[in-house]
Amino acid sequence: MRWGRTYFAVQAIAGAAWWFAVFASPPVRDVTLGGLNPILVAAVDIPLFVGASALAALGVRGAAVVSTAWTGIVAITLAGYATVTTEAGWGVVIMAAATAGSAFALCLVALGRIPTEWMIRGPFAFRPAAARSAAASHVVSTFSQIAVFWGLFLVVIPLIAAVLERRWAIALQFPAFTVPLGVAVLMAASALGIWSAIVMSTLGDGTPLPSAMPNSLVIAGPYRWVRNPMAVSGIVQGVAVGLILSSWLVLVYAVAGSLLWNYAIRPHEEADLEQRFGAEFRRYRDAVRCWLPGAPVSPSRP
Repeated sequence: MRWGRTYFAVQAIAGAAWWFAVFASPPVRDVTLGGLNPILVAAVDIPLFVGASALAALGVRGAAVVSTAWTGIVAITLAGYATVTTEAGWGVVIMAAATAGSAFALCLVALGRIPTEWMIRGPFAFRPAAARSAAASHVVSTFSQIAVFWGLFLVVIPLIAAVLERRWAIALQFPAFTVPLGVAVLMAASALGIWSAIVMSTLGDGTPLPSAMPNSLVIAGPYRWVRNPMAVSGIVQGVAVGLILSSWLVLVYAVAGSLLWNYAIRPHEEADLEQRFGAEFRRYRDAVRCWLPGAPVSPSRP
């Protein structure tokens, strides 16, 4: 709870400073509010954003809800306004970041923690694959998953982000070499992802899907060097796509995805693996690093 209240205190101070800059500096007003009337916006935003954040910092939980809800409404409204007018793009970025921060802080204030277990419910809950299914069926399921996930997370979402980045006039200039560099990195990361998927689906009696996880602990192929090669592959692919599209917003998206996976998903996944494979997984976890490749371990015994 203390960290949540601290966040709202910082947000209240930052919000007050931003409003001071809006009225004192026309350039700040232009890039964050565009043609919106700052007096009318301030009349609503100062009490609901700055004031509510200050009350939340003092421990008023209702104020934390109000501040978070209002921040989300402002972010969505500004995004629509910026998309139509090409104005206030940096205001969208600021309020989107504030919305994410407020949501996390609200969880800390209201629950005392961030309930990451909500992310692994329903179709995303961890379940082992049907035992003794044909390896070919696991391979087909795995590559079906790859087609859907790569299409959504590496094509559709990055393209939308890159288009909005330019529409909102917040694009930055990238060096010309970033495009061929991105292509090379994307090919290497994709090869790692495909290799990892094949090893998992043929040797693990399952798939990388949460709803059809492997029934055997896989310590072969790239899994001998790093515990989560598919996650490494996906994050590096996201960075590569950002370089290809010359989009800093896609790069931020890739980094945010890595943090989300590492701090919200990975602990639950590894707890599930430890529960199912016990000491075998613990030895593997102790011998092989999560992100950075190390010396390979034996396929039969970590």
